[in-house]
Amino acid sequence: MNRQDHPLVSLAILKARQGQAPALKAALLALIEPTRAEPGNRDYMLFERSDEPGTFYMREAFDHQQALDTHLATAHFQRFAEQVDQLLAEPLQLIFLDPVSSAVAPHP
Repeated sequence: MNRQDHPLVSLAILKARQGQAPALKAALLALIEPTRAEPGNRDYMLFERSDEPGTFYMREAFDHQQALDTHLATAHFQRFAEQVDQLLAEPLQLIFLDPVSSAVAPHP
């Protein structure tokens, strides 16, 4: 499978600073709808670890690098970026993933 045959998929790991989990969660949730409306966005879904409250995972997929770059330059993402140092206990990790299996087919 060629890289151009599938979207750019990443997983962002964000750990809240002590006492900042609710504010981090709210800031991340504020990114969801405007990001999903961006051209080139295929997936943008937030998760929180069940066994580690305050640790969030954002699953992201964009059609290509240009769509991701455009996302990072949007006003809504820049607003989030301005707050990130106060909200995070450590720098966010951004892990890029390559598919190994085929996608799940939607159920009828």
